[in-house]
Amino acid sequence: MRTQQSIEQFGYRQELHRGVGLADLVFYGLVFMVPIAPFAIFGIVYAESGGMPVLAYLVGMIALLFTASSYAQMVRAFPLSGSVYNYAGRGIAPPVGFLTGWMVLLDYILVPSLLYLVASIAMNDVIPAVPVWVWVIGFVTVNTTINLRGIRMTVRLTRVMIVGALVVLALFLLVGVWALLQGKGRGFSLAPLFNADTFSWPIVFAAVSVAVLSFLGFDGISMLVEESTGGSEQVGKAMRVALMLAGVLFITQVWVAALLVPDPEGLLGSGSDTAFYDAAAVAGGEWLRGVTSVATALFWGLANTLVAQVAVSRLLYAMARDRQLPSFLARVSVRHSVPANAIMLVSALSVGLGIWMSVRADGVTLLSSLINMGAMVAFVVLHVSVIVHYTVRGRSRAWWPHLAAPLIGMAILIFVVINANVMAQVVGLIWLGVGALTLLLLYLFGRRPVLGGAPADRF
Repeated sequence: MRTQQSIEQFGYRQELHRGVGLADLVFYGLVFMVPIAPFAIFGIVYAESGGMPVLAYLVGMIALLFTASSYAQMVRAFPLSGSVYNYAGRGIAPPVGFLTGWMVLLDYILVPSLLYLVASIAMNDVIPAVPVWVWVIGFVTVNTTINLRGIRMTVRLTRVMIVGALVVLALFLLVGVWALLQGKGRGFSLAPLFNADTFSWPIVFAAVSVAVLSFLGFDGISMLVEESTGGSEQVGKAMRVALMLAGVLFITQVWVAALLVPDPEGLLGSGSDTAFYDAAAVAGGEWLRGVTSVATALFWGLANTLVAQVAVSRLLYAMARDRQLPSFLARVSVRHSVPANAIMLVSALSVGLGIWMSVRADGVTLLSSLINMGAMVAFVVLHVSVIVHYTVRGRSRAWWPHLAAPLIGMAILIFVVINANVMAQVVGLIWLGVGALTLLLLYLFGRRPVLGGAPADRF
């Protein structure tokens, strides 16, 4: 009951069902990150990194391990749903929490739309007779139905789907390594990790700004702290384990793919969306190309979006029960103990944005840039929260977790943001400006940010 009591001391009552264990949290994080995520963006990362995608993913994993450390510290201090919104608001000040939650909304709200769009485009490529917008609606309908049935059903289904993704990944790696042993591709080489001819830190960090898209989702584990059987300690451990497992899988698959691409020099200039599937075709033929492309579509469109909707609905729920968003989003279903209204809103936004972006030539690129920028800025504030809460206010003498690690993680992320896509930087600033205006309006209408206290409505 220790975790429940800690929730009550912040002015809340335990409403969400505690039925998620350590293995469930790790599976949830892996599904959110997508074990085969590099399949879809490999070509872009390869081109941006100067042919060193392994280095880009390695640097990205190291940077986010520092971020995971800061998450673990803050979830221990504030074991509440809402992630960086709660951590920044309680660790620094409520207005900072609102603006941080606003920035991470750019990530969380758009992630399902991006996943649905990528999956729908892939399925339309396989079955051209079915339009992209039909696939979007279909994927959203299936996932919303599952989410509304409760967290346990979501966890059970994602376990089954992650096994399928890992089977496809293992198949690619086995066939790919065998093909390299048979003399296909460029043979074994360290070039995907380091190439002196193309290396420079700005190039690497520009690629990292894209590669981190594959890792986004490990932070979503913190959204389930109020549903975790082991509370904050379990959540912190699950985040680190999931991040490291995903990092190993990402590095391994992009290394093999980089050695198999049919036209390495041409790929440096084009950043082809089909580069990974082209590498699969070199390894095993068209059948392996088809397997990897269909697996990408199904996993992005079902499993990943399933957990993405869970995470963003919990963020909306947390902000709404603090009166920073409309109160109807804080209502919890008595029957299934889930924030049903928040789930329905996310579904509606996903359909609208998914269909709108499907008619834009740059829809996938635009959504990816916005998502990464929102997440990186929120992670920087997270590190600041650790320093302010523990070192400045708490006078902590634990220098590594409460000062050194956050500073290192923050420095890496700032460098990633500086080297990110210019369009992402501009739109990120615009979004932050809109958030600041919204915050001003809240103050003018007497609804200044105050965390805690108000229990959610039930229906």
